[in-house]
Amino acid sequence: MSVRELVVLGTASQVPTRHRNHNGYVLRWDGEGILFDPGEGTQRQMLRAGVAAHDLNRICVTHFHGDHSLGLAGVIQRINLDRVPHPVTAHYPRSGQRFFDRLRYATAYRETVEITQAPVDADGPVADTGAYTLHTARLSHPVESYGYRLVEPDGRRMLPERLAAHGVRGPDVGRLQRDGVLGGVTLDDVSEVRRGQRFAFVMDTRLCDGVYALADGCDMLVIESTFLDEDVALAEEHGHLTAGQAARVALDAGVGHLVLTHFSQRYTDPAEFERQARAAGFDGDLTVAHDLLRVPLPKRRTS
Repeated sequence: MSVRELVVLGTASQVPTRHRNHNGYVLRWDGEGILFDPGEGTQRQMLRAGVAAHDLNRICVTHFHGDHSLGLAGVIQRINLDRVPHPVTAHYPRSGQRFFDRLRYATAYRETVEITQAPVDADGPVADTGAYTLHTARLSHPVESYGYRLVEPDGRRMLPERLAAHGVRGPDVGRLQRDGVLGGVTLDDVSEVRRGQRFAFVMDTRLCDGVYALADGCDMLVIESTFLDEDVALAEEHGHLTAGQAARVALDAGVGHLVLTHFSQRYTDPAEFERQARAAGFDGDLTVAHDLLRVPLPKRRTS
């Protein structure tokens, strides 16, 4: 049975708190697992969330600030300790290669698993599995940072009433799906486009073109909202977004489900992030993330 969900491991920015671990997010996509931004403590949070090293096929690091990458050492060593039976690919900014190398080999351990290094240095697709294409876009932060966007190819939904009207049944349905035409009946006559799902992960950044490119038309957007709107000057200075800014991006981009995360420890009321996001005009599904939360991806759109 296919599962598509976001597992939130941590939601703190800069430093962990009593209630929030450093960043960490796992996207379960059918039979694959993509780990985003493993901050300090990620390995333990995975255990608490029921995510095993065997579940991971890909690691995506947006940038090399500690709250987004210090957990790499433990996660990579756990992948090797558990002898994960498949290759794991790691994406990260090429400019941070020295940091990746230091974290990968922070201490002695026995390497038993192939970790494919796939550094990122430009916008565009970085992986195509057939089931999805993974894209990156440059963000605006004091250190080089990239966001990630996963796009599923569009498919077709067969419409039983149209199939019946054209007399297409049994094995002929499969033939029509494979060949595109059967006895003068085309695929367009008996089906409609099933839009592929789109997911974006946007961490530390000011507003920039890359934010909008990543968010465009997404079924789910996971985006930092480090600050509340009254601290917009601080957000700009340190290369971050406010709750209102993140919500307006989601509104303009036609996002289905907005997930806010990466909260400054200066705030004690998480509900204020939702209030400001709603005040900015976003009226879609909205989640203010907390540690160990599981968020299912929305149902596929029909167009």
